[in-house]
Amino acid sequence: MRNKTIVVIEDDVDVLETVTNILSESYVVKSFKDCPDIFGIIDTHKPDLILLDLLLEKEDGREICKAIKANDATSGISVIIMSGAQDIYNVISEGGANDVIKKPFTKDILLSRVERQLR
Repeated sequence: MRNKTIVVIEDDVDVLETVTNILSESYVVKSFKDCPDIFGIIDTHKPDLILLDLLLEKEDGREICKAIKANDATSGISVIIMSGAQDIYNVISEGGANDVIKKPFTKDILLSRVERQLR
């Protein structure tokens, strides 16, 4: 699946580095610590999947996800929200996310959720 591109947006540098390293074994990964221009990132990197932290330092992941899903040009891109928050499962119905991953997560959970979205 080396031809699949994943954008990872995560403000925790350790999590960003870990997720990037895991996914880079099988995918093209573009990593970002913040997301001031999601549509610029999408236009430049043309991701098949976006892994998005729910609570970014300067942005709200739920609002970013809503914007992606509300735009006809980007609504087909799968978005997986990552968060340590207790009530993250409502982001599927409220924000339009395709899936959620609760932090902390294992390598196996990350890979299985990513593979499921890229099928």
